[in-house]
Amino acid sequence: MARTFRRVVTGHNAEGKSIILMDGPPPQTLEPLPQLVLHEIWETGAPADNTAEGDPAIRENQIEPHNPAGNIFRYVEFPPDEAWQDADVGEAFDQMGSGGAHDSGAGTPGMHETQTTDYAIVLEGEMWAVMEEGETLLKANDVLIQRGTNHAWSNRSGKPALMLFVLIGAKPRG
Repeated sequence: MARTFRRVVTGHNAEGKSIILMDGPPPQTLEPLPQLVLHEIWETGAPADNTAEGDPAIRENQIEPHNPAGNIFRYVEFPPDEAWQDADVGEAFDQMGSGGAHDSGAGTPGMHETQTTDYAIVLEGEMWAVMEEGETLLKANDVLIQRGTNHAWSNRSGKPALMLFVLIGAKPRG
């Protein structure tokens, strides 16, 4: 069962006074694989536009920011690997609107590359960050700075893990 989160967003009223504009759960979640849940918290361009109307977390699914100079803030709940071993990972990336990011030729399920710099923070549990060559175990409060590399996530603990991601649009390496 997906977790619930509270998202509080500030804004301004018609008189220009600061207000609580939104208070409730993230408006959009996606479960592309069994028990793998993405909770979209916010998306913005750069520089951020604090005058924009609407809720930028309600958006077409895509792993990367829609604006190449933008950023995304999201929680991701990772089930243990065995919960999705038999799932079609390529289809999951298609559901996330990022089929082109998936490296279907890699020997590691879920290997993908985005044109972003990511701050990936383990909040609960543990996750393996898997590269094309090498891997490392991340535990609660560890931070990985992912810099446009081909990578995958593996939860080998047998328990759910929770991570927080900030994805920032970046220049492609090529």
